[in-house]
Amino acid sequence: MTLALDRLRAETPGVANRIHLNNAGAALMPAPVVDAMTSYLRREAEIGGYEAAEESAARLDSVYDSLARLVGGARDEIALTENATVAWQMAFYALPFRPGDRILTTTAEYGANYVAFLQVAKRTGAVIEVIPDDADGVLDPAALEAMIDDRVRLIAINWIPTNGGLVNPAAAVGVVARRHGIPYLLDACQAVGQMPIDVEALGCDMLSATGRKFLRGPRGTGFLYVRRKLCLTLEPPMVDHFGAIWVDKDHYRLRDDARRFESWENNYAARLGLGVAADYALAVGIEAIRDRCQALAQRLRAGLRSLPRLRVFDLGPHPAAIVSFTVDGLEADEVRRRATEAGINLSISRPGSTLLDALARHLPILVRASPHYYNSEDEIDALLALLEKMH
Repeated sequence: MTLALDRLRAETPGVANRIHLNNAGAALMPAPVVDAMTSYLRREAEIGGYEAAEESAARLDSVYDSLARLVGGARDEIALTENATVAWQMAFYALPFRPGDRILTTTAEYGANYVAFLQVAKRTGAVIEVIPDDADGVLDPAALEAMIDDRVRLIAINWIPTNGGLVNPAAAVGVVARRHGIPYLLDACQAVGQMPIDVEALGCDMLSATGRKFLRGPRGTGFLYVRRKLCLTLEPPMVDHFGAIWVDKDHYRLRDDARRFESWENNYAARLGLGVAADYALAVGIEAIRDRCQALAQRLRAGLRSLPRLRVFDLGPHPAAIVSFTVDGLEADEVRRRATEAGINLSISRPGSTLLDALARHLPILVRASPHYYNSEDEIDALLALLEKMH
């Protein structure tokens, strides 16, 4: 499938202002997403917040269907949250841990997740263990299999880490988790909107994601998928009278769907934007998006490796559209500053975001470029030309 690049760029107002290569941070929203949010906010201003929500109840409810289609789950397995961290935390902290329980994770686990492991280990006596990587720096499913025993309480990994382009074998991890009946929590923040997702094929029990990255939704949005069978056994770490019904003076009853992980008050305009972003990605075609992202990232990596003072720090045989590099003699912040002055948006990846990986590979602060399908080859080449002149 060939993407209609001119139309997609015309529907992305931000491309007129910047070369945006920070999609792993927050992608440019397409016009339909912005229109859905602003029209809803105008309606709130015109008739009132509660009244606008009631008027748009069907549209708001359909967001669950959109996200379910995006990940291959059912609508009652989706919870909407204000960000991916909350989504991940609601799942993780709902799991009970006891002394000696083992949490298995990856070398490239994200900092926000790992500090939660550390907190639970401190509170409960659970232990954290890192699954070994193969020679390419990719999580090794065979090594994971060898670690399994009856004390493993959770397998929790990052599918695509925040830096390095690594794509961990999420589905192969799911095979191991299912074989042994171990809950499997997958952080899919950088995968959602960049590649096809099917929770059945992945074998994950829980999946967390954000709206602002490759999905091209608004900031302040996220969602959680929880497999129905597991969901009904979990007590959320916090509940209110939306996630749980107050049935009498001394009792409450949890909802019988994933919305037990939600709370009552929400940003409805942002939720609508998230739903439109999911529909937009599905309409463009997730497979076509994946192919375009890979092609642009390959063009960028090849160009970087052709420059004598550039070093690429990516891992894995088939890396994603997150490219991490340094320029000899220049701090990462300086590279980013010069790019900003030239109208190019880049990001910085600091060691604390993936500390285990940073320590193992002695990583400095890295420059991160993350192209998306609406970027053009000319924009990639403009970044390469700028970097070639840096000294």
